[in-house]
Amino acid sequence: MQHTQSGSILRSLHSGYIAVLLIVLLSACCKPRVPSSFTDSSQLPDIFPDYRGVTVPVNIAPLTFTIENEGTDFVTSITAGNHTWVYDDGRDVCPSLKEWKQMVNDALSNAQPITCKVFVSRNGEWTQMEPFSIHVSPDSIDPYISYRLIAPSYVAYEDLTINQRCLENYDETLIYGNMANSDERDGQCINCHSFQSYNPERMQFHVRQSLGGTVIAYDGQVERIDMKTGKTVSAGVYPAWHPTKKLIAYSTNHTGQSFHTHDNQKVEVQDTYSDLMLYDIDRHEVIPLPRDTNDLDCFPFWSPDGKYLYYCSAHYEKKDTSKAVSKEFDMIQNYKDIKYSLYRRPFVSENRSFGERETVFDAARNSMSATLPRVSPDGRWLLFTMGEFGVFHIWHRDADLYLLNLQTGSVRRLDELNSDNVESYHSWSSNGRWVIFSSRRTDGNFTRPYIAHFDGKGHFTRPFELPQRNPHYHHELLRSYNIPEFMTGPVTIRPQQFAAYIRKDSIKAK
Repeated sequence: MQHTQSGSILRSLHSGYIAVLLIVLLSACCKPRVPSSFTDSSQLPDIFPDYRGVTVPVNIAPLTFTIENEGTDFVTSITAGNHTWVYDDGRDVCPSLKEWKQMVNDALSNAQPITCKVFVSRNGEWTQMEPFSIHVSPDSIDPYISYRLIAPSYVAYEDLTINQRCLENYDETLIYGNMANSDERDGQCINCHSFQSYNPERMQFHVRQSLGGTVIAYDGQVERIDMKTGKTVSAGVYPAWHPTKKLIAYSTNHTGQSFHTHDNQKVEVQDTYSDLMLYDIDRHEVIPLPRDTNDLDCFPFWSPDGKYLYYCSAHYEKKDTSKAVSKEFDMIQNYKDIKYSLYRRPFVSENRSFGERETVFDAARNSMSATLPRVSPDGRWLLFTMGEFGVFHIWHRDADLYLLNLQTGSVRRLDELNSDNVESYHSWSSNGRWVIFSSRRTDGNFTRPYIAHFDGKGHFTRPFELPQRNPHYHHELLRSYNIPEFMTGPVTIRPQQFAAYIRKDSIKAK
């Protein structure tokens, strides 16, 4: 009996030893390893998104990417400081948030970039592609952005949403969506979200069609305003919050779409009538700005000190003098002749009055058209988009970003940011060290957000695409990002609360 027990104990110990040994061996086999034998290549790896040589903020979410080179096996090593991480699960390289934070901190503390080495195996032969770097800037970025997600259709907009995304991780939540107050008979279209000085507690957006109006949230108070008056062409359209006062400048517009039958730009959005107005939030008052009836004034934006209102404007007089031809039709026929330049008006806040307009950049004189003026937070630089004609450049493949030095008046095309496709909407971070802009460089059909660092002296680094947890996300997302805006935090009013406020009676502006 004793002998039998001893044998059982020995067998148990032997089995346990074998199990431990197997675990150790399996762990050793599973540990990712860099190939010991390989051939060097002078070619950079093909990765998506393309993060090769970019500069990122210290607080950005992990940059994930997928390797698009032909091959059967893939290994990627990422080195920062004295630490190296190895990924051998296939094409996708997805550092965790914990790993990425250590990479970023190690890179900053050692004053060196993050180095990525990609190894590709073809027919059992390994090749090390040319290593690339990711530079880390100590300049932080605002923790949140907001944007509108819209399908690439001109009629199917029922599920359009305004979303917010935390840039420090991948969290995305809904601010408000069309479906909250829509049914099979009455629908909505929301647009033009905007914030006062990056403050998520002070925002506005428009609701069109059913229960239409402008929703203004200010420190917890929410109202729906009907801004259409007998002295304005429309309700408020494109907004610009005064940086400190409870005032919002708007352009009021009549816009339309013309569809091309033989043009790869597909559609031309035209402004056929527009002017500027000021809305006083406390008084619920609309103040139209004086204008020439042949001017098209659009896309206002305040200087950071609130002393100037910048905007773009085109002068157009009807070419066909026949009464049978309307001015709107005449403009549609001659849409390539409509060219916008940049202007500003001085503003006196004490009596809410504007001075005469001043020319900032005469693009029309150079047979070009400038739009979307955005002044940097330090007041020194003006970022804008320019193309051959028109004001809605989101459909214009020739549209590029330009930078104007407001101290010297010099203008430069931003070759380090532009691509051979559309660059359109753009905004500055609150510290002026980053810009985010919309681009169609990925596939020519969908706009994606790109971020670039600004050195404060007129130069930007290579832009990088908004990071995603799944590196394939932007290959699979069939929606465009519209109006990316920085925020210092998240909007805390829930979508259901916005929906309830919208169902209340609107306030008629005076």
